[in-house]
Amino acid sequence: MTKILFVITASDHWTLADGTRHPAGFWAEEAIGPYQVFKEAGYGIAAATPGGVPPTVDALSLTPDFNGGEEGAERMRSALREATELAYPMRIEDVNIDDYDAVFYPGGWGPMEDLPDDGASGRLLTDWLASGKPVSLVCHGPAALLATIGPDGTSPFAGYRLTGLSNAEEKQNGLADRAKWLLQDRLVNELRADYREADPFTPHVEVDRTLYTGQNPYSAFPLAQELVRALS
Repeated sequence: MTKILFVITASDHWTLADGTRHPAGFWAEEAIGPYQVFKEAGYGIAAATPGGVPPTVDALSLTPDFNGGEEGAERMRSALREATELAYPMRIEDVNIDDYDAVFYPGGWGPMEDLPDDGASGRLLTDWLASGKPVSLVCHGPAALLATIGPDGTSPFAGYRLTGLSNAEEKQNGLADRAKWLLQDRLVNELRADYREADPFTPHVEVDRTLYTGQNPYSAFPLAQELVRALS
């Protein structure tokens, strides 16, 4: 059976430039949409977080405003309750990549807090890239790639064509002026990636070799479909 590992933030906040802790976590749509795509394809699913901490969903991502109304919000809440594999993660350090066919990092503001500096996640991504199996990240999820930058300032992902939440989108979110840093800036200036973006909040997926990335929440579903095609 094909098996996908979800690596999810363990943070329930994002610390802004003034020290304010903005409530956060993973974004429901970016986990549940791909989860459902993978389950429909018959894949097995497991999850890992820093420290094996049960992940926190961003409460904002469960509201009617972000789900097309109350009916959509309830469907998302119900789907989240049914995604039991995501609720009981292992520690990232305990992952054996030989047990999985691909890795998927959902976004949300939580990954901006813990994953850019998580050494275990950085090593996992580096080893996964070397294995030749797909690496997939969406929205703020590519913040995890920053942990692959070594002491010499280089990353094995340098030069890869990728996407992630754009500066323009973070501005529309209303947090860009309060953030310590913006994802697009660090992917370009520190990771040295070939960053690509589409119009704000339109679906956009980039595939470069075995790296699969999506720009924003609306890209999570097509990104998962792209990954299924690659694994078929």
